[in-house]
Amino acid sequence: MPFDFGYRHHPEQYNPARNLRSARLRRNDRLRIDPFPIQDAETLIEAIHRDWGEAQGNYDEFRFFTGLRPSEEIALVLTDLDLANGIVSIHRARVGDVERNCTKTGEGRRVALCPRALLVLKEQLALRARLEADGKIDHDYVFVQSNGAPLSNLQYPQWRWRGTLGALKLRYRRPYAARHSSVSWNLMIGKNPLWVSKQHGHSIETMLRVYAAWAEGAVEADIAAINRAMNARPTKRPQTNLAVDLALEAAATH
Repeated sequence: MPFDFGYRHHPEQYNPARNLRSARLRRNDRLRIDPFPIQDAETLIEAIHRDWGEAQGNYDEFRFFTGLRPSEEIALVLTDLDLANGIVSIHRARVGDVERNCTKTGEGRRVALCPRALLVLKEQLALRARLEADGKIDHDYVFVQSNGAPLSNLQYPQWRWRGTLGALKLRYRRPYAARHSSVSWNLMIGKNPLWVSKQHGHSIETMLRVYAAWAEGAVEADIAAINRAMNARPTKRPQTNLAVDLALEAAATH
C-alpha cells in the first residue's frame, strides 16, 4: 500500500492504513471501453469546433484519429513531428503539470497519421504560426490554448469537452473514449491487430481481449463511414477567425 512506503521513514508513528481491508480489482471491475460510433464522433467534433474554436477543435479531433493518450498529446513538441512521412514520435507525457520523459507504458512509439489526422495537424500548425506571428507563443508545444498558452494540464480541455457533450443529445463518455474509438475503428476496418497495438501502445493481448468484440460487430455501413472519416472531413469547415477564438477564450474564463 502507498502508506507503507511513507511510514518506512517514520517507524515510530502508527500507520492508520495498516489494518484496513482491501480488495483486488477483478477483470469485470475495471472500467470498460466505450468507443463512439463514427457518426456521434463527427457530431461531437463539429460541436467542439463551433463552441470553442479551432485550437480546442483540432486538439480533440486529432485524438479521435490518432488514439493518443491525452497526456501524450499535450506533451507533443515540434521536433516530434515528421510531416514529410506523416509520422509523430511519442516518447513523453505531461501528467499533473509535470513533464515526463516517458509514456504511460515506458515505451516510445511512432504513430503513422491517417490523411484526416495529417490534415488536422497541418491546420493546427497553421494556427500556431499565426499565434506565433502575433507574439503569443514562446514555446515548442504543438497543441495550445486559443491565446497561445500551452495546455499545461488536462483540466482545461476536459471541462470544455464535458460542456459540449452535455449539450448534445449523446450519451456522455469521458475524453479517454476518443482513444478507445481510434483503436476500435482501426480494427473494424480490418487493420492488422499487431499494427494497431503498436500504433496505440497496447499489447496484442489487449487488442484481442478488450477490443475484439467491437471489430466483430462491425457492419458494412459503419466500415465505409469510418474509412471516409479517416481520409477526409465530411464537409469543408470554414476557416476559424482567430479573433473569434480569442473572444471565446476570454468569455470562458470570466
